[in-house]
Amino acid sequence: MELIKRDININFLAKRKAALFFSLSLILISFISFVGHGGFNFGLDFTGGTQVEINFAQPVEISEIRIVLGRINLGNSEIKEFGSPNEILITTEQMENIGSISKTIIDALRLQFAGNSLIVNREEYVGPRIGSELKKDAVYSISLALLLLVIYISIRFQFKFAVGAIVALVHDVVITLGVFSLFDKEITLSIVAALLTIVGYSLNDTIVVSDRIRENIKILRRETFHTIVNSSLNQTLSRTIITSLTTLMVVVILFLFGGEIIKDFAFALMVGITIGTYSSLFVATPIVVAFHDRQENKKKLRKLV
Repeated sequence: MELIKRDININFLAKRKAALFFSLSLILISFISFVGHGGFNFGLDFTGGTQVEINFAQPVEISEIRIVLGRINLGNSEIKEFGSPNEILITTEQMENIGSISKTIIDALRLQFAGNSLIVNREEYVGPRIGSELKKDAVYSISLALLLLVIYISIRFQFKFAVGAIVALVHDVVITLGVFSLFDKEITLSIVAALLTIVGYSLNDTIVVSDRIRENIKILRRETFHTIVNSSLNQTLSRTIITSLTTLMVVVILFLFGGEIIKDFAFALMVGITIGTYSSLFVATPIVVAFHDRQENKKKLRKLV
């Protein structure tokens, strides 16, 4: 199936300056958001603490719950609706010498809302030491994945293709995290899993284009490298769009109907797939071309010398 004809001829490289400005703008906005929010909004997995999900028989006001928690010195806890006004998610920071925090919270709420029965759907506890280790492991896993990708692409193709792919991957991850920062969404282990999924998805798209460029270098020997790259992008455009659209359909359905627990994971994939599709066309390959042009210019200078 082809959504776009193979003989289409879009000059992608002619738009690389506009794409560079667009990408730099998104990255700048991301960094401004990081600084403005004082860093990432790390979830319970990384900060440590206790999380309790409670289902009330009747809706309750968050302000009333905060008053109750204030009486037991937990007034600074994060309280939010979780799916419906009846479901409340309470997240507390790690505290010492308070005993069972979740039991203290539940007992206080049952006493205050005696006529409104409640059910505890979920209780989670993460120690601060474990949270710190998980944060380090998340950084190591993403860094190791990028390093292994550089080695793999350099062996299978050339180093310049590895440079383009890695820059595109970093571009995708930074912008996805920037969107999370803008919307003040939590970074949890599931989001780290989503980021690694985005890395794999974006890399797959980039490798398809790189493989076509390698084939066309042999077929279109008389053409310039710029022409070969443009032809390769046009030839793989239909496949890129179809893959992105079909994947996005599933992710959007997950986002709309998958429930609160998986919503942020699906949101990260929606952003990452969209940015990843863009970067494989307008970030990775232009960098390969820029790297190639630099190498050619060096060869010319050597000949002149």
